Amino acid sequence: MLDLFTILTKGGFVLWQRNFAPLAGTPVDALIQNVLIEERAGTDYYIKDSYALKWTFANEVDLIFIVAYQKILQLAYIDELLETVKRLFTDTFADALQVDQGIHGDYSSFNPLFNKVLLQVEDKYASNRSRAPRRFEETKKYENTLMGSKANTNAGNAPSVFTNTNRSVDEDEITKNIKALKLQASPRMGGKSRKSGKGSAKTASNASPTLSDDTAGKKKKSQKQLRVWDGQIAKGEMEALDYSNSGNNTVNADEASVMAQFVDESKLGKKNKQGIYEVQDVEVEIDDEDDEDNDDEDTPVHEASTNTGGMFSFLKNITGQRELDAQTLDPVLATMKEHLINKNVASDIAEHLCQSVKTSLMGKKLGNFERVSTAVRNSMEAALKRILTPKTSLDILRDIEQSRANNRPYTITFIGVNGVGKSTNLSKVCFWLLQNNCKILIAACDTFRSGAVEQLRVHARNLRALQTSGGGIVELFERGYGKDSAGIAKDAISYATVNHFDVVLIDTAGRMQDNEPLMRALSKLVSVNNPDKIIFVGEALVGNEAVDQLTKFNQALKDFSGLQNPRHIDGMILTKFDTIDDKVGAALSMTYITGQPIYFVGTGQTYTDLKNLRVTHVVNSLLRQ
Repeated sequence: MLDLFTILTKGGFVLWQRNFAPLAGTPVDALIQNVLIEERAGTDYYIKDSYALKWTFANEVDLIFIVAYQKILQLAYIDELLETVKRLFTDTFADALQVDQGIHGDYSSFNPLFNKVLLQVEDKYASNRSRAPRRFEETKKYENTLMGSKANTNAGNAPSVFTNTNRSVDEDEITKNIKALKLQASPRMGGKSRKSGKGSAKTASNASPTLSDDTAGKKKKSQKQLRVWDGQIAKGEMEALDYSNSGNNTVNADEASVMAQFVDESKLGKKNKQGIYEVQDVEVEIDDEDDEDNDDEDTPVHEASTNTGGMFSFLKNITGQRELDAQTLDPVLATMKEHLINKNVASDIAEHLCQSVKTSLMGKKLGNFERVSTAVRNSMEAALKRILTPKTSLDILRDIEQSRANNRPYTITFIGVNGVGKSTNLSKVCFWLLQNNCKILIAACDTFRSGAVEQLRVHARNLRALQTSGGGIVELFERGYGKDSAGIAKDAISYATVNHFDVVLIDTAGRMQDNEPLMRALSKLVSVNNPDKIIFVGEALVGNEAVDQLTKFNQALKDFSGLQNPRHIDGMILTKFDTIDDKVGAALSMTYITGQPIYFVGTGQTYTDLKNLRVTHVVNSLLRQ
């Protein structure tokens, strides 16, 4: 029934493994990379291709026990098997595991022990499945019926004959089994109780609303009248107000000085040793309390924050060497979860993070005078850094150079919901690329929103006015409104290839994640043109909404693509970052959901308001009290 059972250290060294069937692919590697490393261990199980994987930790010896089986199977004994094998293995090889994590130990003698335990657990649950099904009168649903309630009334205070049939692990039985194997088992050996019960059924009556006579006779709302202008603007005045004339590509000195208002030179990036303009980092405001404890800029968070007031103060007197358990960790993690939610982290992600930290700390022993709050904070800090650290390179300029060597343009598609600032941040990225002497083509593929093409036309004209030196060039590729955006993007890429453009920036229409027709159009644009980067532009103000947006955007790109290997979001740009103070939870939520990095953050309205977001800044802001 099983496909694989493996025991490995947290460093990745396999101590013991049993293969029941050849595995298709590498599900265990995917579990380590996508769940354990990215601190998603708070989930129940992990699905990879046709496999389901479950795991448990032995934190006292830093071991991970993993079992893999076909996901179509419903194996009720997996949890008990994991816990039993964990106790049996750690007790049998306790001495070997204390030396260098047991890497050099010999565990071949565990094979017959594992086979006996597996056979006993399978036989136990096989006998449970052979039981006859319960009668309806013995279920809770019967108690909620009229007949069931009468029976309970007649019975008075007599105890109910209904018993919970959900199976739990019998610790005495497991202990006997281990003694039968002639092992010196500890008194605490035994499986973990599984307490999972179905809630009582809830019934609700659906009342159909009826219209009253007064409502039926109510007068219909009048339709909106067309606006009547008081006067008529002369033709010459209208032309003077039109700043989006695509035919006027020349800019005089006066107009160039006016365009300078879109650039704050104090925020302009500086050239590095290689002559490349780098985007500046986000400015971090340090409080006075942090200054006292943060003399060195590179001091780790857990060493810098010696002030443990606030959310951890109620545990300041708990000291001494002891083993961490659920009763000790739950109050601290509950406070940590509330703290993260207050920092704008999505509630589900805060719950998963705290559960993952709890799983990683269970069974560990604290040193002398080490507080539980400190251990939780240090573990959370390490977890946040693992999540936020980019898994891929963020050097877009290097990728552009590589595409230039292959004689093709580098394409970036900007996607997102309505009103987050896709076009504005596209122009900021364009300005940064112009500073690095790139030849850029902007593709106006938002053929849905009125004024979208004119907005990009104004941005292109402003950027040309600001580009007074260097080899950077920017042009706009447009086909008007009502056209197929995927076709426009394809034509723009072909035009850029023929005319030797370095970069194509594709602007798309804003769309809500639940709008299926527009999501299908977006998936078509991506699958037809296969851009190098798909950048999701989102607001730094969102909390739980970020989870829904990113999940459904990624799911739409997968479901509507029609490709065997569909694309997904490659990175994010966070806008309105200057309005959130230290509530940077959206950055964590978006990175956690997609597993992709945040390339830039927008901090204002000018072209230079594009900044880098450092991992240390996010971690410090999230853990700051």
